[in-house]
Amino acid sequence: MFNYSDAFASNILALKKENRYRHFAEIQRDTTTFPIAQIFKRYELEDVTIWCSNDYLGQGCNPVVLDAVCDAVRTYGAGAGGTRNISGNSPLHRKLECELADWHNKEAALLFTSGYVANDAALSTIARLLPNCIIFSDQKNHASMIEGIRHSGVDKHIFEHNNVEQLETLLKRVPVDQPKIIAFESVYSMDGDFGPIDKIVALAKKYGALTYLDEVHAVGMYGPSGSGVADKLGLAGEIDIIQATLGKAIGCIGGYIAGNRTLIDVVRSHAAGFIFTTSLPPAVVTGALVSVRYLRGPEGQELRKRHQHNAKILKESLLSKRLPIVDSPSHIIPLIVGDAGKCMQVTESLLENHKIYIQPINYPTVAKGSERLRITATPFHNEEKIHQLTEALDTIWNDLHLQRRRER
Repeated sequence: MFNYSDAFASNILALKKENRYRHFAEIQRDTTTFPIAQIFKRYELEDVTIWCSNDYLGQGCNPVVLDAVCDAVRTYGAGAGGTRNISGNSPLHRKLECELADWHNKEAALLFTSGYVANDAALSTIARLLPNCIIFSDQKNHASMIEGIRHSGVDKHIFEHNNVEQLETLLKRVPVDQPKIIAFESVYSMDGDFGPIDKIVALAKKYGALTYLDEVHAVGMYGPSGSGVADKLGLAGEIDIIQATLGKAIGCIGGYIAGNRTLIDVVRSHAAGFIFTTSLPPAVVTGALVSVRYLRGPEGQELRKRHQHNAKILKESLLSKRLPIVDSPSHIIPLIVGDAGKCMQVTESLLENHKIYIQPINYPTVAKGSERLRITATPFHNEEKIHQLTEALDTIWNDLHLQRRRER
């Protein structure tokens, strides 16, 4: 069984007994063309603890969400039946968009089939339709944002990661009345650091720029209601366009943008990534809607509290062994190996010898020489699991003679 912890596994076992959840290995049993399936097949009768999931809060296996999805499949069928503009629209889609807009303190929201498509479609459309627009993009923005900017065809300036001084220097060179967009993220997934939202908002106001904030790795995770870092800082209302995903902490699939009603209508009317693709199935939309409402409530607050506690304990545990983590301020913990081959060796040893799965992160996702493991805790990784991971990594670091964190 593949589980985050013994406590979380009990929910999965209960669902299996009721034939409402199919085991991952059973699903993958005949998909031998996928290397990852071959790896997991060796362990299909054993516990493998996953430490690299983007399902940060375990919502993808929350029984409340699963029940809603199963009921929706029986009621509405497996597929959407068409694009949003033809036969793939439903009151469920509108309910979720209204929920998301309210969550982010915005007038409206628009669903896409993934976070990647949301970034590509929204950035390319908005920038293309603004006359003589210029985009200012953080150097470490996600590939989907880079593609959206490229597809827009407008001029762009790339500023060094989180370097607001350089950003201001670039902004000064452009007339205040010329349309411009500053595109950045709240949590950068490979380093786990935060974007300087407050400082960028201030610059945007000073130089007449729109702000486009990717909250993909923060939505559900931060703030009183869980809608992201902008919510935590009390700045959600200051951001013009917020983009996020339904595929990480919300535990489903899909993406969306939220902003003022006019801007959302423009994207709905002109974005090819929205117009010409089949919409999200009603069952997926229902699952996401239930998950968001769950995360906005007291249960979500408790999940976030437990999650932050576990992330803190894990960082302290890894630091106690002088393992070379980036001591990031977020829930994402990069463990630097610095060599692609050795990074793979660490991953293989974790799986073969300790029944722990963490995917190696190599070029081009990160720069050569900065290869790493990207570790993510969940509310269900208890202290025993944290101890097991730390001891396993400590042993592997000794066996492979890998560099430790320097004493200060």
